[in-house]
Amino acid sequence: MTLQEAIVARHSVRKYIKKPLSEEIVAVLNEKIEECNRIGGLHIQLVTNEPKAFSGIFAYGKFSGVENYIVMIGAKSDDLDKRIGYYGEQLVLLAQTLGLNTCWAGLSYRKVKGTYQIADGEKLACMIALGYGETQGIKRKSKTLSQVSNIDERTPEWFRDGIKAALLAPTAINQQKFYFRYIPADNVTKPQVMATTVFSMVGYTNMDLGIAKLHFELGAGKENFEWR
Repeated sequence: MTLQEAIVARHSVRKYIKKPLSEEIVAVLNEKIEECNRIGGLHIQLVTNEPKAFSGIFAYGKFSGVENYIVMIGAKSDDLDKRIGYYGEQLVLLAQTLGLNTCWAGLSYRKVKGTYQIADGEKLACMIALGYGETQGIKRKSKTLSQVSNIDERTPEWFRDGIKAALLAPTAINQQKFYFRYIPADNVTKPQVMATTVFSMVGYTNMDLGIAKLHFELGAGKENFEWR
């Protein structure tokens, strides 16, 4: 499965069967986590065989059977949530290619002492449930291309492909509070794309934007444009 195929196949899954991750899969995930931490300046950690975080009264998001999860941690900064979204979704899509299911979780978990490390000045932004789902999840209702971008008959096909991929990105309560603007090339620059958040009472818009930007890059092809 390619990453582009993983974008289409991925759906949020909250119920998991009892099946441990193989050593090979754990090694692949940890290798990617090390890469994301190095490039993204983060402190992401994989926790396996730990059933407490997504159980009990604090796990109110209808999760069950979660024994593996990715802890999304980084030093506090203005752009932390965007980086968490961008690099966390790389792990989500990798997991999908490995035959796993996932679900982003902003609140539906509890902290379990001794399972991961948070250094001074760092923040636990969210977790990602991980494992073998009871189902593959379901497709959610989506906004239209024109609701989240300035797409029209003059914008190139790669931009349309990027928006389609962005609309398949997971967002908090499926809010899709982002907007992509195509800016044509001039004599100096390549075509540019500006991605911004839209106000939300729910929050998590910067994290959602980081996720959507990764999807856009994979759909559009990074060689076709520059971010503005």
